[in-house]
Amino acid sequence: MTTDTASWLPLSAGERSVAIEVLLHGPLSRTELSRRLSLSAGSLTRLTKPLIESGLLVEAPEAGLAAETRQGRPSQPLDVVAESRSFIGFKITDDMVYGVVTTLRSEVIARHDRPLASLDPAGVVGVLGEMADELARAHPRLAGVGIGVGGLVRDRAVVGDSPFLGWRDVPLAALVGERTGLPVVVENDVAALVESETWFGAGRGLDRFVVLTIGAGIGYGLVLAGRRVPCAEEDRGFGRHWILDPGGPLTPDGERGSAVSLLTVPSIRYQVQAATGRTWSYEEILARAAAGEPMPARVVDEAARALGVLVAQIANFVMPEKILLAGEGVGLMDVGGATVEAAIRAHRHPLAAPVALETKVSDFHDWARGAAVLAIQVLVLGAAQG
Repeated sequence: MTTDTASWLPLSAGERSVAIEVLLHGPLSRTELSRRLSLSAGSLTRLTKPLIESGLLVEAPEAGLAAETRQGRPSQPLDVVAESRSFIGFKITDDMVYGVVTTLRSEVIARHDRPLASLDPAGVVGVLGEMADELARAHPRLAGVGIGVGGLVRDRAVVGDSPFLGWRDVPLAALVGERTGLPVVVENDVAALVESETWFGAGRGLDRFVVLTIGAGIGYGLVLAGRRVPCAEEDRGFGRHWILDPGGPLTPDGERGSAVSLLTVPSIRYQVQAATGRTWSYEEILARAAAGEPMPARVVDEAARALGVLVAQIANFVMPEKILLAGEGVGLMDVGGATVEAAIRAHRHPLAAPVALETKVSDFHDWARGAAVLAIQVLVLGAAQG
């Protein structure tokens, strides 16, 4: 498998700023680009020329855009050709690999999933390589691969510690890159989702933005000044120590009354099983709670109240313009949304602005799309590759 991205890289700092602006907000006229980036017409011409020659930018038709003229001469807008390159995104779970192919603007154009027979790194790399081969046959202009995993990732290349996969110090980017011949970037899955939502989703154009995920664990990502804030303890289980109710439940994973003990899907299932002796899926628990069955209703109500407290605490300290709630556990909002909102109000100042809380019903393909955005960033930003 080969890649034809070499002519696109590396980009200078000025070229990157132009490419990102057009990628995220284009098509844009040269006049508008100059205004947004505070560049002179000459500087913009110097920066855009190599981008056009390399094929990253094109002069777009003016249809649908207000014609801007300079001494009677129309200014052709610049845009990216979204379909000119494709990107693979993989999300690895403990039993599946979820894959997507996206355009340069992260539109999903294909999905491809495979079960995992084992979590041996060599076997997983083999599955990823086979999936990439199959996708390449249908999408020959692949430009890179992004991989999201639950756990600590170093240098966007090495899975340092993944309790979900049982991996330590696995050089995943190098292994998959050698197998596929494509640029590969690896990142914590929550961080990848945050990058995706910041560039192309709910956080686009926002200065202060938070992503909160509930599912197998608790994920948190912060965006300030339009950029994700990385942290050393990313996905290191901080939710186990984020105490929302000191008198709350004690579960096998997490301190008493912590975000993990109250909100994660395994903890909610554990609480109901411990009280009833019955093993139900998360969806069954939500349905029984909605029907008024006492024990599921109690557990779900406690979880909804805890989620409201957590959202209020985030809003109080970060003051974000928006909080995006995502993950496979967001069905909690369908049953306990009113309780969540009441708890938010109870833990906010009466005169505080309402919290802009957006809920995104997501599946593992959304996480895979986030990983593909990492590959897009590598291409446009010229970031370090694995």
